[in-house]
Amino acid sequence: MVDVFSGRILVSKDGRSVDPEEALQNKVVGLYFSAGWCSPCRDFTPVLCDFYTELVEETHPPAPFELIKCSGKQAIEEATKLVSEQVREQSKLKIFQTDASELKKKYNITVIPKLVIVKPTGEVITDKGRKQIRDKGLSCFRNWLEGADIFQNFS
Repeated sequence: MVDVFSGRILVSKDGRSVDPEEALQNKVVGLYFSAGWCSPCRDFTPVLCDFYTELVEETHPPAPFELIKCSGKQAIEEATKLVSEQVREQSKLKIFQTDASELKKKYNITVIPKLVIVKPTGEVITDKGRKQIRDKGLSCFRNWLEGADIFQNFS
């Protein structure tokens, strides 16, 4: 993920800057492309937040998974407000601070919502994360973890 986020920072919904290398090391990463005006995005965001909460916050040890909301040309303040409105308070979604157009090109994003699951190297595991979560729930994470080649004692 160092190459993908080189020279950038992540900002948590509480406004704290987060070092991408530190936050994403040895984790499967979900890049969530969405917008507040998009009805399917507003429908899927709570499902994604529940998935994340159950996997990371309610599992011991926490699953090696992180989500990043990739915003369009919105200012970080607008993106933070948007996510705060869409995401339940306990969620720890990270927000990509800058224009995500480079990521949209890199991962060929043509429609939203789109959830791209990537290895720590930035290589795509699946670009059908949204469908897999809807169809398989938490069980899809094990496939992602195997695809990421991350050793983790995760049950």
